[in-house]
Amino acid sequence: MEPSLAERHCQPCAGGVPPLDASQIAQLLPDLPGWEVVSVTGRQQLVRSFTFPDFITAVQFVNRIATVAEQEGHHPDLVVGWGRVEVQLWTHAARGLTENDFILAAKIDRLAREPSAKPGAAGPARS
Repeated sequence: MEPSLAERHCQPCAGGVPPLDASQIAQLLPDLPGWEVVSVTGRQQLVRSFTFPDFITAVQFVNRIATVAEQEGHHPDLVVGWGRVEVQLWTHAARGLTENDFILAAKIDRLAREPSAKPGAAGPARS
């Protein structure tokens, strides 16, 4: 049995790596509830917003994401606001989504479920 996305590790990639196609994305996305695939300037991204009870908890979550991202060598764009963190993932070298994006998203979801994220505080943002 193949390990879950959260148990895998990001693989280094260089220019010329093709992005995932629609069928590959469709296979991986169900493992990431709350994440959406959006197109930004012609490039597909994985995006999810998390909500928190205050600013400091949101920033603490960002710091925890930064540690995992550095360990994986794959870095998301993070938008931080009062009680809110939006995570945007895509692979620059592929100019779109790769398995690395799905792996890091799963690891971020796991962080959001950890007790230090204040259970019940993290979840999809409501607009």
